[in-house]
Amino acid sequence: MKVDRLDVTAYTVPTDAPEADGTLAWNETTVVVVEARGGRTTGLGWTYAPADAGSVVHDLLRGEVLGRSPLDVAGANEAMSRAVRNAGRPGLVACAISAVDLALW
Repeated sequence: MKVDRLDVTAYTVPTDAPEADGTLAWNETTVVVVEARGGRTTGLGWTYAPADAGSVVHDLLRGEVLGRSPLDVAGANEAMSRAVRNAGRPGLVACAISAVDLALW
């Protein structure tokens, strides 16, 4: 089986009341959801990150995962890390890679 589809969608969900962590307050949360499909099997991954993480998945990571065995999570992670070398690995990009990793598990 190979990954034949990798879809990404960002959802912004309002909170019931303002939330805060002591350094920042917010009234909505964005979650980026990744679906990896291979045949009739679907994996679901997500990350709490700005919607731009979805663009990273679509534009930079998708090509590294399509056609690969979904069981080769380590190989996919290495390929995704190489693909973002010039974009930088920490922050938003790390969130995007994490969502794809989860979808493959």
